[in-house]
Amino acid sequence: MSAKEVLVRVEGLHKRFGHLEVLKGVDLELRQGEVLVIFGRSGSGKSTLLRCVNFLEDPSEGTIEVVGYRLCGGHRTRRKRDQIRRLRLHVGMVFQQFNLFPQMTALQNVMVGPICARDEDATATRRRALDLLDRVGLADKADEHPIRLSGGQQQRVAIARALAMQPEVMLFDEPTSALDPELTGEVLGVMKSLATDLHMPMMVVTHEMGFAREVADRMAFFHEGLIIEEGPPSEVFGATREAETRKFLDAVL
Repeated sequence: MSAKEVLVRVEGLHKRFGHLEVLKGVDLELRQGEVLVIFGRSGSGKSTLLRCVNFLEDPSEGTIEVVGYRLCGGHRTRRKRDQIRRLRLHVGMVFQQFNLFPQMTALQNVMVGPICARDEDATATRRRALDLLDRVGLADKADEHPIRLSGGQQQRVAIARALAMQPEVMLFDEPTSALDPELTGEVLGVMKSLATDLHMPMMVVTHEMGFAREVADRMAFFHEGLIIEEGPPSEVFGATREAETRKFLDAVL
């Protein structure tokens, strides 16, 4: 195992919605500089895992440690709510839907988090936001509103918005699933640059196996609420151990 620092540690994670158990005891780690691709069939628990890591959902059992904040499920006390708020300052998340504020320009969407959540100086935030829009290839769209942007452009603004908070970890929940195929590449290209240029630790739920093969350090296959296979892409693609993993890969490749 790499000696790099563990940034996310999930231990014994269960998540139930009423009588439906979606996660059934998940153990997972993400280390500094790693890209972890999480894949599997719809309903297998992938997105629920990411939502638990960012405490958009409370675990039913188990513990989650993110950049030094160790939290369990259960009642949200004032202390726990404060811990979750501080944890989220270190974690960026990009969703399937872009969730941009329609009344704000691209630039304002990128600036709003640091100003509201961190009370940062507007001038410095604007400068950094313009740099981030340039990084995602949208320097010329700073003053456009979301309605005037394509889906791929909106998702790139969403990535810039998440990066504006200067996170230590990025979570991507099927970031290209709402895009037409011709727009998918531009978003994956930005994500690849985050991995290769910035060495940004990322947990990515995706069905884009080409991206996984090229960019991932590790892959984890979810099946019915459990990780049943995990390893580097060379092993997952070339020496699959589990029949369910092979069945899935045969269907999507």
